[in-house]
Amino acid sequence: MGSRKITNVPGLFGGTDHYDEDGKLVGYSLPGIFGGVDHYNADGSSAGYSTESLFGGMNHYDADGQSTGYSVPGILGGSSHYDRSGEFAGYSTPDLIAGSTFHGTDRPDPFDPFRDSDGGDDDGFL
Repeated sequence: MGSRKITNVPGLFGGTDHYDEDGKLVGYSLPGIFGGVDHYNADGSSAGYSTESLFGGMNHYDADGQSTGYSVPGILGGSSHYDRSGEFAGYSTPDLIAGSTFHGTDRPDPFDPFRDSDGGDDDGFL
């Protein structure tokens, strides 16, 4: 597993701000109007959304509504994340004070809403 990390910290209005390893804002998430969570790139464009799954965890979708993966609660806290084909994509751990950190692979991954197909940041889902 590579060193890809996204740090998530509480934001305004019940949202979450997402920062890359260099501390650059790469996106944010807000509670959805009908439940779930809406995700946005740093420029405010839609990156997708997540909905609660039937047995806990979240299902993730891109801005076009295509499945990008899912997350399930971890045994010792945090979450385990899987891509659209069910392969392990990373995990999240709670931070000491607030928020959490996503530890993912260094490959472009459809689960990561803030990485594009050429490996750059800020362009949203694949």
